[in-house]
Amino acid sequence: MSDIELHSLASAIKDWGAELGFQQVAITDIDLSHYRSSYQRWIEEGCHGEMQYMAKNQDKRFFPEKLVEGTARVISMRMDYAKDKSNSLAPMEDRDTAYIARYARGRDYHKLMRKRLQRLAEKIQSEIGEFGYRAFVDSAPVLERAFAEKSGLGWIGKNTMLINKQAGSWFFLGELFTDLALPIDEPASDHCGSCRACLDVCPTNAFLGPNKMDATRCISYLTIELRNSIPLEFRKAMGNRVFGCDDCQLVCPWNKFTQPSDESDFSPRHGLDDAALVDLFNWTEQEFLERTAGSPIRRIGYACWLRNLAVGLGNADSSAELIAALEARRSTAPPMVREHIEWALGQHGRSSAQ
Repeated sequence: MSDIELHSLASAIKDWGAELGFQQVAITDIDLSHYRSSYQRWIEEGCHGEMQYMAKNQDKRFFPEKLVEGTARVISMRMDYAKDKSNSLAPMEDRDTAYIARYARGRDYHKLMRKRLQRLAEKIQSEIGEFGYRAFVDSAPVLERAFAEKSGLGWIGKNTMLINKQAGSWFFLGELFTDLALPIDEPASDHCGSCRACLDVCPTNAFLGPNKMDATRCISYLTIELRNSIPLEFRKAMGNRVFGCDDCQLVCPWNKFTQPSDESDFSPRHGLDDAALVDLFNWTEQEFLERTAGSPIRRIGYACWLRNLAVGLGNADSSAELIAALEARRSTAPPMVREHIEWALGQHGRSSAQ
């Protein structure tokens, strides 16, 4: 294709992406040399914790053409998911209500976005014929925030999230690796300035400094990635956060520009935006499986779900209902869950002997 044809195609791809529900589409090359040393240092320092997949396949991570042969460009796109413009920490003060990260309250975004990316690829193919591509949505060894930053979708902020001047940070990212030599877009500049609201608000002090997080201290890691006991030092700080944590986004000044998403799949299901900790803790395993079908929550499994909720209940206001719920599970829960139930009961003055 000629340069003129490629420029025309790039413009059309952005239009087609918008028609498919992406709020922004941008294009970049595959040079990730700028990101390599800091990433490797982060791995060497053990900041990835038990996420061993982060340390593997680094050649494929930094050389996209080794992941998908022939890759010349990455088409990066974002899809907003916030359902309202509220950015308040008030929900963390409601000790009896479970806080679930906004991204996980609706249907799993992976399938939705992957289908849209596939439709975009098929649209391109219908216009120009066969071409090389592969779609990614938070999968495989892909540095999606690096590609998004390079393409101009935003900058990687001090909280390690991608931030967009017009949209804040409540959005998902997806990519199409392609062999098309499309014209590339300009990267965005950093606009965090002297602000450190995200660094200061973190309940577990997970940030080692601007743009650097020790994942092993992050509540999202502790409640989602960790599969064994949550360290004692973090349990009180977790409060009512039982799946993920949004604090560093809630305080980000750029999120005042959030635009609510009209994607129905991102709407909260089963009351997960306002559910009582006790009610969720009382779900049977069958109820958990039924109510988390098609949800990101399903991936942590029932035991970790109960573990997280037990910590939340340990931080909640004491009540007869709460104590009864914890005691009802104490004898039947697996050892890892029982440990957290015992801790929670201890927070309410109930020893294992009582």
